[in-house]
Amino acid sequence: MAQNVNPRNGVASGSRKTNEGNTGSSKDTHSVSKRLQTELMSLMMKGDKGISAFPDGDNIFKWIGTIAGPDETVFSGLTFKLSLEFPSGYPYTAPTVKFTSACFHPNVDTAGNICLDILKDKWSALLDVRTILISMQSLLSEPNIESPLNVKAAQMWKNQEAYRKHLVEVVHKNSN
Repeated sequence: MAQNVNPRNGVASGSRKTNEGNTGSSKDTHSVSKRLQTELMSLMMKGDKGISAFPDGDNIFKWIGTIAGPDETVFSGLTFKLSLEFPSGYPYTAPTVKFTSACFHPNVDTAGNICLDILKDKWSALLDVRTILISMQSLLSEPNIESPLNVKAAQMWKNQEAYRKHLVEVVHKNSN
């Protein structure tokens, strides 16, 4: 069976079902919960620099992630918070990932929505929370300015000094 087809129901992840109105069976919920607990342990054991994520309280299906801006980029020294919401079809359906802290970036809109192929049409059941966080860190330093969600950020990207100044202003203005 293909990697993005849930063997329980034969639905491909490209169909993008959400957990809104779809509670799934308790067996499905249990297997997703078990997978997320395994991913949490793996993430904690690997101890990757600059990324972390934990469940938001007792809800294993809602996590808070943190990524540090990559060194030697305009994002260096800054830290960003993300929300990760896992549907009942995870890992066959991508989680919903959004920035909850201000992030001035060509591929992030003002509401925190992210344009990243692995969170949409390139999602694979082989991906996990760690991969998502590392991909988010990579996106910070390597935006796709040809397909921006934030046109102003894409236009400013070419002038890294002005971009950094504006980025810091946005982050600090919204952190208070």
